[in-house]
Amino acid sequence: MPVMDHLGELRNRVLISAAAVVVCAIVMFFFSNQVIHFLVQYYKDATHGQKKALIVTGPVDGFVTRLKVATYGGIVLALPIWLYELWRFITPGLNPKERKYAIPFVLSSLVLFVMGAFVAFLTLEPALKFLIDVGGPSQTPLYTSDRYLSLVSLMIVAFGLSFEFPVILVFLLIAGVITTRQLRHWRRWAIVGIVVFAAVITPSQDPYSLFFMAAPMYVFYEASIVIGRVLKK
Repeated sequence: MPVMDHLGELRNRVLISAAAVVVCAIVMFFFSNQVIHFLVQYYKDATHGQKKALIVTGPVDGFVTRLKVATYGGIVLALPIWLYELWRFITPGLNPKERKYAIPFVLSSLVLFVMGAFVAFLTLEPALKFLIDVGGPSQTPLYTSDRYLSLVSLMIVAFGLSFEFPVILVFLLIAGVITTRQLRHWRRWAIVGIVVFAAVITPSQDPYSLFFMAAPMYVFYEASIVIGRVLKK
């Protein structure tokens, strides 16, 4: 395609994805109170009910918080659609053999994102305990619902996206951009890069989140090498 046709195709894919996110966000807004109640339970568990409830500091903060939760929920709920649109945009540049991986690409991306979100929930309680206690006894935590729920939502999205790492690697292997030999050669640098990436992308900046993100990513790195060698046979 000419450059302008590529830009037009990209615009259409982005518009479809954005529309899907908006529709899903509207749906999620009606369930946002239930989602907030579910997420706040982790805060109560981390403090054993000893800390005060989350607060709002402005007249519109409660509504804005629901909008934020609905937006993050819309992004997650629309995941199958915007992943499919992403693949449709990439597909014209691939040969027929590579295009057959469309369904495995979307399905594996969904499964890995859900796995990442699940690990985020497993990490959430110890991460909260660390963040609450690290300030010491002289500081009394008093969290707003907006800051807390933004932190939790970002953790879920960060873990979900980081777990897409093997999909990206396998796609690059299939497309011939990198080789399994290069991945094996880059192992040491990959470990450093993964740890740095996990340290930067985890919004809570606690050691539990860093470990539970970096360890699976390195396992995925090694798994991608094995998968790449199998697919090239």
